[in-house]
Amino acid sequence: MSIQVLKRYFTVEDYQKMGEFGVFKVDENNELVAGEIIKMSPIGKRHAACVNRCNLLFYQILGDRILISVQNPILLNSLSQPQPDLTLLKPREDFYETSLPQPSDILLLIEVSDTTIDFDQQVKIPLYCQSQIQEVWLIDLNQNIVRVYRNPTANGYQSIQFFTVEQTLTLAIFPEFNINVNQIFG
Repeated sequence: MSIQVLKRYFTVEDYQKMGEFGVFKVDENNELVAGEIIKMSPIGKRHAACVNRCNLLFYQILGDRILISVQNPILLNSLSQPQPDLTLLKPREDFYETSLPQPSDILLLIEVSDTTIDFDQQVKIPLYCQSQIQEVWLIDLNQNIVRVYRNPTANGYQSIQFFTVEQTLTLAIFPEFNINVNQIFG
């Protein structure tokens, strides 16, 4: 006898109301991905240092041309409100107080990954592609590589490049600036 397992998917509205009504513990860190509430892994020292390094690096290079959002939610669709590690946004006077950043606001999205590499590659990257995020970096702390995903299509990102230490990469939106991968890993 087979048993069919049914899942209950949540909308962004459901998820936000749960937060407002205290369904989640104060110190609990979750994100809504494709209708499912995902408990995020605790952030380790190396992960945190990498995010801090990237934050400083982008601020030094781009200054007020961008707004840097660190581990804050973005709104992809009615079922997904993930919290990428770093998001470079188009500047806005209200600093996104009136609405969460949406795909058209995102210049670059970065996920720093160690324990969640499979989830990031198999679930989050395809979700970002479906949402037309033009450029995503997946910083793989296990292999010390940066995977750069660009040009979303219906079949996935058209361009996927791998950068290792000593190599240089650029942002598609700001090609005049170079970043050495060593600067990301420290």
